[in-house]
Amino acid sequence: MKSLITLWQEVLEELGTWCCTSTSLDLKKAKARFEHEGMSFFTISLAKFGSDFHKSLDQGFVDLNSFAGFTRTGGLPRFLGGFLDRVFDRQSGVLLADPCGDSIFAVRQLTLMFSKIRLECSEERVDGAIAKYLECEQEVKDADRNTTPEMYSDFQRVSALLWTDVCTKVDLAIYRGDIRPKHGPGKTADGLLGNRKFDQTEWPARLEKVFPFGEYALPSWRSYYLLDQITFLEPGAERPAKVVTVPKTLKTPRIIAIEPTAMQYMQQAIEEILVASIASTPWIRSMISFDDQVPNQDMAREGSLSGKLATLDLSEASDRVSNQLVLKMFANHPHLSEGVQACRSRKADVPGHGVQRLAKFASMGSALCFPVEAMVFLTVIFMGIERGLNRRLTRKDIKSYLGKVRVYGDDIIVPVEFVHHVVSSLESFGFRVNTDKSFWTGKFRESCGKEYYDGRDISITKVRRVFPVRRGDVRELVSLVSLRNQMYFSGLWKTCAFLDKVLGDLLPYYPNVESTSPVLGRNSFLGYEYSKICSSLHAPLVKGYVTKSNAPHSPVSGEGALLKWFLKRSDEPFADRDHLERHGRSEAVNIKLGWFQPF
Repeated sequence: MKSLITLWQEVLEELGTWCCTSTSLDLKKAKARFEHEGMSFFTISLAKFGSDFHKSLDQGFVDLNSFAGFTRTGGLPRFLGGFLDRVFDRQSGVLLADPCGDSIFAVRQLTLMFSKIRLECSEERVDGAIAKYLECEQEVKDADRNTTPEMYSDFQRVSALLWTDVCTKVDLAIYRGDIRPKHGPGKTADGLLGNRKFDQTEWPARLEKVFPFGEYALPSWRSYYLLDQITFLEPGAERPAKVVTVPKTLKTPRIIAIEPTAMQYMQQAIEEILVASIASTPWIRSMISFDDQVPNQDMAREGSLSGKLATLDLSEASDRVSNQLVLKMFANHPHLSEGVQACRSRKADVPGHGVQRLAKFASMGSALCFPVEAMVFLTVIFMGIERGLNRRLTRKDIKSYLGKVRVYGDDIIVPVEFVHHVVSSLESFGFRVNTDKSFWTGKFRESCGKEYYDGRDISITKVRRVFPVRRGDVRELVSLVSLRNQMYFSGLWKTCAFLDKVLGDLLPYYPNVESTSPVLGRNSFLGYEYSKICSSLHAPLVKGYVTKSNAPHSPVSGEGALLKWFLKRSDEPFADRDHLERHGRSEAVNIKLGWFQPF
């Protein structure tokens, strides 16, 4: 961990030079806190400092409850005081009329740099996250009981205004059988990996009623004899989703649910056609997206300049979407609704708590989680706008908010004039608005990984993994190269020099390359370098390291191989000639040295 502290010191000193302020006392305090608190000072305490800094920017002053655990002089903390004095008035804590943009960036970079580093949480924190998951599930049930028939009726009416065109296309596709399932690359609750998924032997009975195994999981009816090998699971015997924790931050892990193979298989089919239907509906596409964050980012920048758009963030967003809302949203499209419910896992196996019946629609891990939650959020947002207008919306009214309302997952943008009505509407259905990450008062806005103050991009670079100690720490090595190049483009060139030395000690060949090159190397405004010309392609070549991974051994049966071919989306042949022998995510990643193109 000392290398991470050294990195923080390098960034501190360089940013101090940027802002013409002394940082020696800040470094002394940070080292003392690190000796006492360990890495949690940088990952938790400083992250809370950064969150309070955002809140202070938004409200225009530093209140007495902010920056707990840090001593003050006047109205501001002494820690990082040289930077804070260029943003707020020391005595009153009020935001300056013209705060220093570099200092705002500096405070954010120094306090949030390690907030997302991939470190294992303590058992206590993991247990706490599991308990929070169950508590959230109970709150969803409570919200269902508190939702009145009038609220459901309004939700269904606004849903119809938004989603009738989209859902009609999907409903018809499911009715006609014009959907094509696919397997995801990840793990499944029944342990099937790689090509083994094409030879699945379990199929829930309620899935069979809507999506017969013979129609969707056999290459053709000529393979009907395989039905004798399939176990059709009655509802009581269904395999539950498997709740697991994955590293997120040192403060708390991320909780996801691994779906059974059959469920994930058909979820992917509906997700594909649902997302395509949204993308083919222009006015809806302008309000919701699943693969392009740039419009949200652009609107956040606009909001920071004009003050007319607010950015909202939801806590535990996916775990708070009630299945009752999904039923109402798709109520007028019976084939879509029946299909979505058929491939939804009703139960989850929670570590230490056994199998629990779910009131939520789905946790992260379901292929339908992301698109369906966004559809629900957009519906509730317009219910809030309707309350603000004090009249029922028409579709023409909704279209008038193009460029003013947008949803990407749980990142929401709405007009400031309706923000309180939208927040109230979301909370009335059991959602939680994260006030620490929602902004609408000042000039700070944040959405989809980009942050802006008064139109200036003040997005920072975050450390995702610990430093590698040997060349074999490939994932850490790749992460460090990425960190170095991000630091370079953010202007922290002295810090890059430090990182270049660390990487140069690990990689004997560490050339200048373009960001599009597979070679692990430095990005530079000066362009790439090369050592020779390829005799065959007559293209520049440079000697360097690239990552290499081998798909795990995963043979498939003849029928499974035929099914895999029929499910292929492209007319092009499979890129890997050994795909029937090896398939799936590799558990190990290596690097190899060779001659490659530097662009």
